[in-house]
Amino acid sequence: MRVDRWFKRRAPTLALSHLAKICRKGEVRLDGKRVETSSRVAAGQTVRVPPLNVEAPKAPAVKRPGESEADARAIRDMILLDDRDLMVLNKPFGLAVQGGSGTKHHLDGMLQSLANERGDRPVLVHRLDRDTSGVLLIAKTRKMAADLGEIFRSRSAKKIYWAMVEGVPRPTHGRISLYLAKGEGMGDNRAPRKGRHGPEERRDIEKMRVAKHGDDDAQHSLTYYAVVDKLAPRLSWLSMKPLTGRTHQLRAHAEAIGCPIVGDPKYGHGEEDRRRRADANRNIPDGVENKLHLLARRLILPHPKGGVLDVTAPLPPHMQKSWDMFGFDASQRDPILDAPDE
Repeated sequence: MRVDRWFKRRAPTLALSHLAKICRKGEVRLDGKRVETSSRVAAGQTVRVPPLNVEAPKAPAVKRPGESEADARAIRDMILLDDRDLMVLNKPFGLAVQGGSGTKHHLDGMLQSLANERGDRPVLVHRLDRDTSGVLLIAKTRKMAADLGEIFRSRSAKKIYWAMVEGVPRPTHGRISLYLAKGEGMGDNRAPRKGRHGPEERRDIEKMRVAKHGDDDAQHSLTYYAVVDKLAPRLSWLSMKPLTGRTHQLRAHAEAIGCPIVGDPKYGHGEEDRRRRADANRNIPDGVENKLHLLARRLILPHPKGGVLDVTAPLPPHMQKSWDMFGFDASQRDPILDAPDE
């Protein structure tokens, strides 16, 4: 089990940001060694827990039967594949995967509606941004979640995303390799929401920034991309294959090559973007919905019980509308399949 989940079970009210801090300071030890929140605790190991100042947990809210049934029905409507070990869901636009500040309704909470008599419930294997649609993998047991998590960490899972972006990248296919770091308003660095920052400043500090190797918190990120079709010079349909899984990776990479994803509320709001949108020959055509045009299209990975899992998600309604508007054919061969796997 991950260290953060180990603590969550034993100290449910401990803030993850505080846990990350005491791990960084070396106050949490696993068999005497420093750990990160993502480190794994195995049976028989010794965890050093420093004194924790945590509030008494609140009494759990009583869920009305109708709420749980509605959540279970909603999840069943999302299912793309279901076997005894796992489910693959088609996550809709706008549904948060996990809770956070001000987020009460999310998929992780909805999964409680599928808990069995012992209280065991399905487990998230990976995550998507709230406004990203498409393929999401759910394990039915913690053992299966651990096995699938190892497949993701070993980069044996192939993920393919579709996006509609502003402009046409040059070259039309290539490799984006950058170091990314979290902004001031993200993660452990999260700044207070009120007082200090206006809406535009808030947006700037709540996005990933391009960093240099060696910078604090800088992590390498790598994505292959290919133009599938285009409405030059205004728009293009990109297929993208990330080989790493950094926060907002594809959104930050699209902005970095000068082609932000259509409908992105955080990325693509620089001076050049404003000039492009003011140009009648290069702006986004009328009728395109102002929603993030990013789809987790396909997931291919070895199934822990044997065989290969290969699942594809359909375009969400707002993207299907754009594809129809510009005559993009979703059935044509995806050129990203020719991109390397490393």
